Amino acid sequence: MSRGTKLWYKPIGLALGALAGAAAGLAFRQVWQLVAGERDAPDATDEERGWGEVLAAAALQGAIFAVVKAAVDRGGAAGVRWLTGRWPS
Repeated sequence: MSRGTKLWYKPIGLALGALAGAAAGLAFRQVWQLVAGERDAPDATDEERGWGEVLAAAALQGAIFAVVKAAVDRGGAAGVRWLTGRWPS
């Protein structure tokens, strides 16, 4: 990717990353509500919750964020190729 392409792609990538984070947060809350039947996932410092529940929530949240990030990154790269004819590297 040329220097010019990298310069204009950077702000787009940052905006996509912010949107991906928001979308992943919403998806996690919905999945947690379906899985646990609770509106809010436990915090790591919540004394009323056990280790298993806290770690399961963290693992699920991490998996959802990773999948959403990968999908957004891949879509952004495909969009750059569609616009420029070159895959970003």
